[in-house]
Amino acid sequence: MISLHRISVSFFITLISLTSPGADHYRLPAGAGEAGTGYSCIMKNGFWSSFHNQALLADNQSFTFGVNYQDRFGISELGTRTAGVIISSGKTSLGLIYSHFGYADYRRNMTGLACGLKLSEKLAAGVQVDYFAEMVPGEYEDVHLVTGEAGIVFHATENTLIGVHLFNPVPGSLTKNSMPATLRIGAGTNLNNLLFAGAETEMSSGNPIILRMGFEYEAAKKIWLRSGFSTENNSFSFGIGCLAKFIKIDLAFSTHERLGITSSASLIFKIH
Repeated sequence: MISLHRISVSFFITLISLTSPGADHYRLPAGAGEAGTGYSCIMKNGFWSSFHNQALLADNQSFTFGVNYQDRFGISELGTRTAGVIISSGKTSLGLIYSHFGYADYRRNMTGLACGLKLSEKLAAGVQVDYFAEMVPGEYEDVHLVTGEAGIVFHATENTLIGVHLFNPVPGSLTKNSMPATLRIGAGTNLNNLLFAGAETEMSSGNPIILRMGFEYEAAKKIWLRSGFSTENNSFSFGIGCLAKFIKIDLAFSTHERLGITSSASLIFKIH
């Protein structure tokens, strides 16, 4: 017998897909700090940003570990749990990320291995290989996909960075996968020592263009306030972060014009 609970969760998964035309559901976003700025982050240095644009890995100069949980609309079956680690070695840094979405009867797992390299004082590049596994019940077949992504970061000025990121660059007609190719281009600047502002655009095959913008303000020593907006579902976001010794804590909340509030929480541990 099929339970009403299972039907309701499946309905919500379908509804999210229908109401998020530009979203890549195989690559669910991670990082509460990034969520607080509306995920305008492919040009902003940071732990989770490095997995949005692997070129940013090159700016991480220590061993760092992080965990993130995203609670979508208060439904535990739609939660996403993510863990990542960055290992630095001179001008090169390696990253490993794992993400789990769903529940016992429907789940997606993603594993990525990344590398970022400084090519010059102003230019860095990075690549990542991704493996996706989607498990479904009954007579439906499980899905297993392998793809890649790459990005660059350019220091236009001392305070301004430009980021470009490409996900799943090989056309689906050649790889026979269902994921869209996605291009993100963005720029961000430190307006002063306390305020960062960034904006980016995302173009995904078969989907409308998404615009994002976000701000981060250091309101007090080691305390940051964030806000952002995304044209995807007209989503507003805000968040807060603080650093206590070697642990950084981030919280964020974002709106959905139909489904409600998504909350995110991250812990980042930096070990020198």
